[in-house]
Amino acid sequence: MYPKTIEKLIELFSKFPGVGPRTAARFVFYLTKREKKELEELSKAISSISTSLRRCNFCFNLFQPGQGSQVSKDEENGQGLCEICSNQSRNRNLLCVVEKEIDLISIERNKIYKGLYFVLGGTVSGLRKKDFKSLRLSELRERIKNPEKFGIKNASFEEIIIAFSSTVEGEATILFLERKLKDLNKKITRLGRGLPTGGELEYADRETLSSAFSSRKSG
Repeated sequence: MYPKTIEKLIELFSKFPGVGPRTAARFVFYLTKREKKELEELSKAISSISTSLRRCNFCFNLFQPGQGSQVSKDEENGQGLCEICSNQSRNRNLLCVVEKEIDLISIERNKIYKGLYFVLGGTVSGLRKKDFKSLRLSELRERIKNPEKFGIKNASFEEIIIAFSSTVEGEATILFLERKLKDLNKKITRLGRGLPTGGELEYADRETLSSAFSSRKSG
């Protein structure tokens, strides 16, 4: 029904989270009405994702070198620390484990936490084997045990905060991490009251997050 170019774009947009074919088609036809300059700017911005962004060598958050971040001598290999991990004033006794980058940004934006982070990269969804394999569990354990190896000096993590959404997947992942990190003999806590059952961390407001962090509890 559509020209091949439009069909391809609809197919690509449909892969976005929460976007179905109808919404994807609306996106594409919206773009057909834009000026050439706007489309070129969009294309350039999308292309820069692969050329300008890097993953932090310690926490796996995305960062852009030169914006307060610290690029190591391994710069040619794409390694370096993000702005948060580079900040010497952060509390290096606390490590907050989050599911995804958006959750990290939500917490950071509200200025309620001053420690370091680690992006796990997903949840244990339905306890399927493939979901376990996608998580950065071994990377997390290595960074807890030897943070200096990954560029974080003078760190000795005393508490690991598991900050996940209060969903079925989030709760399952919290229990999974508590079991897998128990042998490291660190204090492991989860967010306390404030975050409603089924609530997504990325949508929580400052008051909710502040309450959840201040009332965090051991598993």
